[in-house]
Amino acid sequence: MGLTIAPLPVPRTGAALRAAVLEAAVLAGHLLLYPTGIREERPSAAPAAGAAGQPPPVLLLHGFTDNRSVFVLLRRALGAGGRRRVETYNHSPFSRDLRVTARHLARRVEELCERSGQERVDLIGHSLGGLVARYYVQRLGGDARVRTLVTLGTPHGGTRIAPFMDAHPLVRQMRPDSEVMAELRAPAPGCRTRFRAYWSEFDALMVPTGTARIEHPDLDATNVQVTGIGHLALSVHPAVITAVRRDLDGPLRAADTAPRPPEAPPATEPEGRSQAG
Repeated sequence: MGLTIAPLPVPRTGAALRAAVLEAAVLAGHLLLYPTGIREERPSAAPAAGAAGQPPPVLLLHGFTDNRSVFVLLRRALGAGGRRRVETYNHSPFSRDLRVTARHLARRVEELCERSGQERVDLIGHSLGGLVARYYVQRLGGDARVRTLVTLGTPHGGTRIAPFMDAHPLVRQMRPDSEVMAELRAPAPGCRTRFRAYWSEFDALMVPTGTARIEHPDLDATNVQVTGIGHLALSVHPAVITAVRRDLDGPLRAADTAPRPPEAPPATEPEGRSQAG
């Protein structure tokens, strides 16, 4: 399934130029904010009040070499009015395996559920963060905890950008022919999480650009094309933020309110299985 968000209809050449200018402006602003997001957020210890009537809490995951400062505007919009608990997760910049990061995410989600009094959460991942979240949901049983996963410029099919960076293990895992990508292509019957994948034809980090779409027969996935913006702008553009809020405020499905299945055995080192800024 696919949708398109087109903030302003302009000729393709004009749109490309505007996207490049906007991306440069967003990058400049992000570099200024970057130091403010280096330290890990201290989660609120306040007990949940009336959790049964509140939407699921939201956890935001940043991309490769980034931090939580990339979500300043999105977080403010999602948490407006105090109706929804929104938190960020700074995964380690020294990680060499996104599967290990996914297991850390699993523990962070369990802790958030305990503090919030909620059975399920929503995840939003930018770039690599979306891939970590998808691995948790699809390969580590996270679909029992995650209602909706929104990804922004995430290389679901692998990206071929910057071949000179293959020395970094995380970059190698984001290649189309990596073991991680093979695991994500494997069958995932009964996955309860719904997916929303936002992608842009001007996302220079996605090669090819369509790799930011989720193409998997077992997943409830909607791919949303955003025109006229680049990779970093996906997390700050007003049209995207509005659409993401709509994703999280949408009607509940039967699977969203069904009792949580029994606890699965603790996740171990992932094993291969046979066989979409």
